[in-house]
Amino acid sequence: MRSSSNFPQLDATDRLILGELQIDGKLSNVELAARVHLSPSACLRRVKRLEEEGVIAHYAALLNPKAVGQHGTSFTIINLETMSTALLEAFEQAIRDQPQILDCYYVAGANDYLIRFSYRDAEDLERFHTEVLMRLPGVERSNSMLVLRTVKKTTALPL
Repeated sequence: MRSSSNFPQLDATDRLILGELQIDGKLSNVELAARVHLSPSACLRRVKRLEEEGVIAHYAALLNPKAVGQHGTSFTIINLETMSTALLEAFEQAIRDQPQILDCYYVAGANDYLIRFSYRDAEDLERFHTEVLMRLPGVERSNSMLVLRTVKKTTALPL
């Protein structure tokens, strides 16, 4: 991936297109063009350019976690025993291999990683903690915060 300084400058129309697609990625090109006041061919050219230049990374369906049986969300801070390159690589690969882990961030400060995962119920949370989380390479300690209520959640970046 290119550094952010290598990305193209976005004009107002690009920002309108991106804003609309962040709200509804299933918009047809004709509907998108109408919303941003372009012809369908001009709109399609811009969308293709934004895709090719990496501004639009990919398209995905966002699922309702409860509708697929995932009733809980946890944010967990992870601290590793050491920060050796080999351990970091082993830990990060093990994280990638766990489908229940939705996000993992290597963070600055007193902690090493922040992960987000979903779970079905208390038993699933306990199983995940003992059988997965604490068996990840090099985990010394974890501190989980269970979500009680979501106040705001968005995938849309400010433009």
